[in-house]
Amino acid sequence: MKKDITLVIMAAGMGSRFGGLKQIEPMGPNGEFLIDYSIFDAIRAGFTKVVFIIKKENYEVFKETIGARVEPHVKVEYAFQEMDKIPEGVEIPEERVKPWGTAHALYCAEEFVNEPFAVISADDFYGDEAFKILADSLQNTEDNVVIGYKIGQTMSEEGSVKRGVCFETNGVIDKIVESKIEKVDGVIHGYPLNGDPEYTMSEDHPVSMLMYGLQEEVIDFLNEDIKVFFEENKDNLEKGEYLLPDVLEKIKAGGKELKLIPTSQRWMGVTYKEDTEKVQTKIKEFIKDGIYPNNLWEE
Repeated sequence: MKKDITLVIMAAGMGSRFGGLKQIEPMGPNGEFLIDYSIFDAIRAGFTKVVFIIKKENYEVFKETIGARVEPHVKVEYAFQEMDKIPEGVEIPEERVKPWGTAHALYCAEEFVNEPFAVISADDFYGDEAFKILADSLQNTEDNVVIGYKIGQTMSEEGSVKRGVCFETNGVIDKIVESKIEKVDGVIHGYPLNGDPEYTMSEDHPVSMLMYGLQEEVIDFLNEDIKVFFEENKDNLEKGEYLLPDVLEKIKAGGKELKLIPTSQRWMGVTYKEDTEKVQTKIKEFIKDGIYPNNLWEE
């Protein structure tokens, strides 16, 4: 018997980055955003529910655009990432103007996540193969996993990018190093954001693009660990961030492995404005090849 599996989409930053959802650049021929293609692929792969994590002030416009397109096809919930959704007793500094990061976003959605789940970014195109791999893992294992893309298939011709570079042993993640990535004279260089020495890597070295498959126990862990975060960062609450990779590192240190599942899928996203036309062209090719219908949500 198949499990219910949920897709959690981190979309709280969409409004601020694009000046309101109505200004997002459509990528598909009928106004589809990248997020539409992720949901379409997830439904085909067997996901049974979608949880959008958004800003409360974006709810109406989000529901009228993306929500209206996908709600007829899958169960949908909306969670609001709000800065004051934090453990009791924590005082928010006046200087704090933004929410607390990706792990806090997931904490804000905890009431809607009661089964194995995937986490993705709203801004990225992950591809149908990656969702099939992720759904298979959630259906048939109790592992926490990260989908690993080949670094050479996630670069932009327009400049450097930031990636979570995965280092693994026999398919088990040792560490993920957040790095600035740049190709110089045909060689890919990584510059760790924490100041560690630079390194080089091959075109097929795996990187995380914020595509995780996680068990529901991660939510239980978050509910306790967020208290630890605020206690440990009580002197840095103006800037501190509660990030999902850091939480998974803690879970890993506690004995639960984080496994790497590679994909040959090409990732796409709009790091630079010049990337937009390239992504739109690639989606037209996918439609021509029959991977997607011309109109995703036609009945």
